[in-house]
Amino acid sequence: MNKKDMKCIKRGEFLTKLLITVFLAGMCVLVFKIVTEASFYMKHSTHVSLGCVYDRNGDVLFDPKADTDTYSYDHFIDVGNLIGDDSGMMTNTLVSENRTELSNYDPIFGVMENGQSTIYTTLDHEANRTVYNAFGSRDGTAIAYNYKTGEILVCVSKPNINILDFGDVDSLPSGSLICKAFYRTVPGSTQKVSTLAAAIEQMGFDSVSNKSFSCGGAYYNNYGNRIDCHSSYGHGTQDIFKAFQNSCNPFFAQLVQEMQLDPLIDTYKNMGYSVNGSKSPKLEIDGISVFRGSTELDDVNNFDTQWGCMGQSRTEVSPCQLMMWQSAVANRSNSVTLPYLISYSKNMFGNESHKAKTKYEDAGFSSETAAYIREIMLENGRVKYNNAVGYNIGAKSGTAQIKDGASENNLLVGFVDDESFPIAFCVVIEDNAGGYVSTEYITGTMLSAIAN
Repeated sequence: MNKKDMKCIKRGEFLTKLLITVFLAGMCVLVFKIVTEASFYMKHSTHVSLGCVYDRNGDVLFDPKADTDTYSYDHFIDVGNLIGDDSGMMTNTLVSENRTELSNYDPIFGVMENGQSTIYTTLDHEANRTVYNAFGSRDGTAIAYNYKTGEILVCVSKPNINILDFGDVDSLPSGSLICKAFYRTVPGSTQKVSTLAAAIEQMGFDSVSNKSFSCGGAYYNNYGNRIDCHSSYGHGTQDIFKAFQNSCNPFFAQLVQEMQLDPLIDTYKNMGYSVNGSKSPKLEIDGISVFRGSTELDDVNNFDTQWGCMGQSRTEVSPCQLMMWQSAVANRSNSVTLPYLISYSKNMFGNESHKAKTKYEDAGFSSETAAYIREIMLENGRVKYNNAVGYNIGAKSGTAQIKDGASENNLLVGFVDDESFPIAFCVVIEDNAGGYVSTEYITGTMLSAIAN
């Protein structure tokens, strides 16, 4: 065999090895894409069987085979827009954002119609239904969680949707398809908790507690803008404890006026607000998006900034986030306990595939500030709410003017002062100017339902 033939053979061997190498590399890429991307396509497929979702006590919250022969007609009415279904019509629900966890599909074994994929949540379905019923004819939302662990025990949003009987979706009342606990709303005077935090961070508690302002029913700020108090007779001279209890707008307008703008903005941003269009950190609960608070602050002397610091103007916050800050206050901590809904899940073979862990994020204010806010909120609870609610709570109420003042929402945010019953909460009752249902009643009902 001459040299020319040897070169041809070697060249052929090289090309063969190259082709084999390219083929194997391609196969590896293909397998990798199948394994890593198949779940995405299965998640968005309507042809994959899904498992069930349960509450903390084993009650079913989602069953892809559910019908009125198996469940009572309204079995899912209190969790419809939170848990969701497999129709693909609702997004930002537990099912829509966790179809991969629920799907009876494996990249290697394929679809298993008899798979055992399941999700076990932290919710208490019976307590959730009790709170749903407590709203009566009113719409709104209520959310409560363990401020030590992060477990969401109750999350109700009305109007809701009956997944056993969708009917004509276009005819559903506005808001039926979303869980309002995770979406921004006008916070009213519950915003004063954040403003109090910013004031203490900037001035110190001794300075804030020593301040004394007068309220005669209205206050004209440095620019001559009128800030009305909800009491037309005013509250007279008061300190931060009385002003917080009375939710006095003139007091807080004067407090904001004595603050510096940049530190005020910094505290709000540190707490997770989007201020003047700034980007806020992403917040999710097991894939469900929670919308961070937003506001506009441009001059501590003008009406809009002062009014925004009292929960009106261009300020909006989700009830979930209002509740989360309470965990830092209750725990006297500079950290917020992050909420979660999924306790653990099992894959299609019945093996545990996900177990929740308690996680935290920066509260945006110090533990000392949290302790001072806690003291003020507990005093407010003792004076105004404990008897009505039936528990020792720290609390702040709010009345939010919406629809250009044509309607009012009532809010109550707070925490239970009990190490053995560490619950933080937020309740919103919409269009409740007539006081048909009180936030104290719903809060008391919710806490008793959780305790029982």
